Amino acid sequence: MTIATQNSAPRRRFGGGFKLKLFAYALVAPVVLLILGLVAYPFLFAIWVSFTDMVIGSTGNFIGFKNFEYLAGTATFWAAIRNTITIVLVSDVLKLLIGLGLALLVHQNLPGRGIFRSFLMLPWAMPAFVAFLTWRVLYQPIGGGINLILNQTGLYAGTVDWLGTRNTAMASVIIASVWRGFPFWFISILAALQSVPKELYEAAIVDGANTWQRFWNVTIPSILPVIIVTTLLSSIWTANGFEHVWLLTAGGPSDATMVFPVLAFFGMQTQRIGEAAAVSVYMLPVLAILVIFATSLMMRREE
Repeated sequence: MTIATQNSAPRRRFGGGFKLKLFAYALVAPVVLLILGLVAYPFLFAIWVSFTDMVIGSTGNFIGFKNFEYLAGTATFWAAIRNTITIVLVSDVLKLLIGLGLALLVHQNLPGRGIFRSFLMLPWAMPAFVAFLTWRVLYQPIGGGINLILNQTGLYAGTVDWLGTRNTAMASVIIASVWRGFPFWFISILAALQSVPKELYEAAIVDGANTWQRFWNVTIPSILPVIIVTTLLSSIWTANGFEHVWLLTAGGPSDATMVFPVLAFFGMQTQRIGEAAAVSVYMLPVLAILVIFATSLMMRREE
């Protein structure tokens, strides 16, 4: 009887473990199906469409890399590459500097910093549609707020078409994008600053470190992981951003502010679904390299 009991024990444990695993898989299955349906299928379908000549109302035929070859032979495509890289790099640097500076300021024990903190979050809380339409009104050559301020203060007597001139259109888009996006950097860096142990600063003071040395050797290394993650997210959002360019310039003038999302939208407007999908697929390697680079930095820091 004892031997039988001992022999049946492993079977019960095996059966119980199998049922437990089956139950765990059943719990995970809805999430897996949701990810496959909402992420994996559209992603793979977009890649397939990019290799076809699909248009609205037609399933399309497989044409290989012809969509990619056509795009690579157009000046608009190369302008979109330059402009997307420019907007991402310049706006992220400005957002970092502004967000870090304001976070360091608000992190100090200043009166009314709670109200100031809430005030700084208003651009991020405002809907993007409303924010960029407001900036479009400010940039108007006649009656726009910026030209009125320049004229009334005597800084400039003429009229500047900020969004209609190649020399100023890109800078105007970047300024509006930075204004809309810097609060995300600000609140992320502020949260990181508040998590830095005060003992590190006290130890640095004991060692004779001045303010700059404490900032460079204590603050920056402590908040660097947050900066890397914030840079990754902001770069992806900016590269995929549509409203800030479409509502301000629609990619003009003369492709001066053309970016990948707007170029893909033009492909959709002309009903060339395959070509529009190819534009989106072109962005995948760049974003993948960015993600891999940020992830490798995080892993090196953890090691």
